[in-house]
Amino acid sequence: MWQRPDGRNPSQLRPISFEKDFTRFAASSVLTRCGDTQVLCTVTVNPGVPRFLEDSGQGWLTAEYRMLPGATPQRQARELMKLSGRTQEIQRLIGRSLRASLDLEGLGERTIIVDADVLQADAGTRTTSITGGFVALALAMEKLVHSGELARSPIRHQVAAVSVGLLEGEPMLDLNYREDVAAEIDFNVVMTEKKEIIEMQGTAESGSFSRSQLNGILDVAEKGIGELLAAQRQEIASAKSAV
Repeated sequence: MWQRPDGRNPSQLRPISFEKDFTRFAASSVLTRCGDTQVLCTVTVNPGVPRFLEDSGQGWLTAEYRMLPGATPQRQARELMKLSGRTQEIQRLIGRSLRASLDLEGLGERTIIVDADVLQADAGTRTTSITGGFVALALAMEKLVHSGELARSPIRHQVAAVSVGLLEGEPMLDLNYREDVAAEIDFNVVMTEKKEIIEMQGTAESGSFSRSQLNGILDVAEKGIGELLAAQRQEIASAKSAV
């Protein structure tokens, strides 16, 4: 049986925390720590929408994701003129996941930009970006309600994400880097508070996996996401009470 480097049991999350108002000028900002992974999620709200949505009465949400040069043991060059395929794939996943949480008509013709900047990477950067990005998004929407720009928050679903890997045939929740490298099967799962799946990304790094193994992966993911959703709710409620 795989022995987890940090001593966690197979279905145990890494410690997660949300530090609100980490920066001053964004509509909201949350530094999300998941184990040794740290992602700064900031939200910008701009008037207007992309051309394909003009005069539709609907808003839009998009996301940008970057790994800072010092986020990993070996410095990574900044992506300037051309984004890597990995970066494009991750920021599209973040955008799709957080867009699913919104009533775009309730948002009105505004564009939300969620920036996820990885300060330190120990695996799970995309799932941490989604989980922390939702907290930042919900707080930004509450500020719009508080200021009178919106009558109610357009948030319609809570969203969180987690990774699960198969190591020596057993599902392991919320992989760190050593586990991510060693995993035979690697999944990222995004779900709502209703346990509805927004997206699954799963790959057999070697060999294949069975339907029963997939069910086990989803069971572990659902448990972990339930705990992440509870942590999100607690953080958002504490921010509301402080307003």
